[in-house]
Amino acid sequence: MSGARLIIVSNRLPITADLDERGAVRLKMASGGLANGMRPWHEGSGGLWIGWPGETSKFSDDQRADLSRQLADRGIVPVTLSQDHVNRYYHGFANRVLWPLFHYLIDRLPVHATGWDAYRQVNQSFANVIVEQYRPGDIIWVHDYQLMLLPAMLRQRLPHARIGFFLHIPFPSFEVFRTLPWRREVLEGLLGSDLIGFHTFSYLRHFVASLMHVDGVEADIDRVRMGGRAIRLGAFPMGIDTAAFVAHAQDPEVQAHVADVKREPGDRRILLGVDRLDYTKGIPRRLQSIERLLTRYPDLRDEIRYIQVAVPSRGEVDSYQRFRRFVEEQVGRINGTCGTLRSTPIHYMHQSVSMPELVAMYCAADVMLVTPLRDGMNLVAK
Repeated sequence: MSGARLIIVSNRLPITADLDERGAVRLKMASGGLANGMRPWHEGSGGLWIGWPGETSKFSDDQRADLSRQLADRGIVPVTLSQDHVNRYYHGFANRVLWPLFHYLIDRLPVHATGWDAYRQVNQSFANVIVEQYRPGDIIWVHDYQLMLLPAMLRQRLPHARIGFFLHIPFPSFEVFRTLPWRREVLEGLLGSDLIGFHTFSYLRHFVASLMHVDGVEADIDRVRMGGRAIRLGAFPMGIDTAAFVAHAQDPEVQAHVADVKREPGDRRILLGVDRLDYTKGIPRRLQSIERLLTRYPDLRDEIRYIQVAVPSRGEVDSYQRFRRFVEEQVGRINGTCGTLRSTPIHYMHQSVSMPELVAMYCAADVMLVTPLRDGMNLVAK
């Protein structure tokens, strides 16, 4: 077992690759709970992280070689996907079918669910890269709903490998899950794991119920026996690196940002929301509550400033484009009807922010609003 490595596998890597104005390859740290939550594990383990580096179809051969070198220096192995596969697997099946279904938003499912073939093919592409990189003794840790077929594919080719899977979003109740035409294939894919993790016991129970009703497989409390293997099930709430946030908050640069954030609102109370611009995060309802507050109590219009950071998300998906327009129209209407000569009640930012800027806003805020309709484990709240 000496020399065993931790191989983290996720759809997206903890970095995103693009080109600067001179055509040089540039790596940026990715945002999001999975990237931020798993980055310390990767950096501390000396293992590998396997995933898609982002759109690289416009890269030349030399730029791709440079990208591979930079990633290798960070212990990262890219999985190259065609634009067609990205459109049908990621923007299509994963985010038009699985994401709304697992969040109970069945009304958002397309009438004709498509992309299953691409989803299966991309999971196989990930398996091919992992098998190439695998060494006996390595621990393979697969993450999230984009790769639910991968554990079984790996088990078939690496029968003695240790494989874990963690789901970062809710697992829905059986009544919802059974509406997925490929429900049996998804369950069989996950059962290739040695350990399947969820954020909460309720999600674990939903998974166990689906095993029973779909496949007739009965779980023994926290494990399932399949083909001579015992597959463990567990609830493992994900956390954050609190020490890093404390260190950032004490940084002089961050303290300077805090003063900047507080300067414009003056003596007004600062309310803060930080979310991906996703329809599961409850942003429209939150804005509606702000509007109702300012309508019922007009005196508060000069007393509070609400800052909403909406991190861009899945802008290529038409439902997300419509959602962005709806939110921004809502912000404009509220500012138009509730603004005063002294203040505009809502400061809306559709952009990513750096870690120093984010921590500065956390330090400056009087009230944090975290109001998802349904979430796996909202790390903003932590």
